[in-house]
Amino acid sequence: MPAPASTANRLKHLRERFEAVEGQLADPGVAKDSKRLSELGREHADLTETIKVAERLADAEDRLAQARDILKTEGDEEMRELAELEAEETEGEVERLTEELEYRLVPRDPLDDRNILLEIRAGTGGDEAGLFAADLLRMYTRYAEERGWKMEMVSETEGAVGGLREVVVNVKGNGAYSRLKYESGVHRVQRVPATETQGRIHTSAATVAVLPEAEETDVEIKETDIRVDTMCASGPGGQGVNTTYSAVRILHLPTGLIVTCQDERSQTRNKAKALTVLRARLLEAQLEKDRAARSAARKSMVGSGDRSERIRTYNFPQNRVTDHRINLTLYSLDRLIEGDIESMISALRKAEMAERMEGMAK
Repeated sequence: MPAPASTANRLKHLRERFEAVEGQLADPGVAKDSKRLSELGREHADLTETIKVAERLADAEDRLAQARDILKTEGDEEMRELAELEAEETEGEVERLTEELEYRLVPRDPLDDRNILLEIRAGTGGDEAGLFAADLLRMYTRYAEERGWKMEMVSETEGAVGGLREVVVNVKGNGAYSRLKYESGVHRVQRVPATETQGRIHTSAATVAVLPEAEETDVEIKETDIRVDTMCASGPGGQGVNTTYSAVRILHLPTGLIVTCQDERSQTRNKAKALTVLRARLLEAQLEKDRAARSAARKSMVGSGDRSERIRTYNFPQNRVTDHRINLTLYSLDRLIEGDIESMISALRKAEMAERMEGMAK
């Protein structure tokens, strides 16, 4: 039995659009327009993944229909048991793939396929805030590893007792921004610190910012708009750390933004990393202006990128984590803090999709 017409029609339209995009990419005129070429390249990659999801959904729907046909017509008890098991397993697969396809077909954030810069900073709470910042970095690192993403350290400032004052990491992988953009904001933790002798629960916080990696066509940085200073790197790293001027600090004169990078031994590589961070922060400033303009009419529930908003509470004594934007509470903090955050991200993606569909209906 063929897949339902809705999925078949979607596949047809997706393939037609894919062929149209491939035709445009082959146009010599497009090759001369770097911005247009970049846009088409992202659309081509997005269509490729969307078609794969639609094809898997069509296959799953076929298998589910066949299993249901057997349940209706087959008299053999063993065959019916196998068909019932197949139907039960495939129903979950169809539901998951339908959700993924719907999310991809709703008008998307054009930045969803970008790599990101992940910034984590210790907030209120002293040493415990620094330890929590380190826990969050480990949580995101393990999630990234599970998805096959690459993480590259940009800058890191250690805190006391093994914690972090702040860290910036470049996360590279398909759809990194689409999944981690919900993490921007204040993360609050409630637990008994290792240094607490009387067993009292302390509350501390860390701030997370997820910035889409900017391309040169997104933000223009003129040489006349920046001042580049070099200095000796500080902190651990061997004999060469304090003897070579490898660390780089860039001041963006029009905005006053300052970016420092000293993670690499090479001054050239540190400058390139610092420019990547500066470009991302300038793009984020532009996006924040757009969000502020939109919020005057309608405030976004999720994915707002507001790093001053308290978004989540991690209560260790109760093994509980609560996302305050969608009022979701999970009693699996032990697994989540070890990188199993997909269930939380999936719920946030559903909420964002519902919000976008509501916006389309208005």
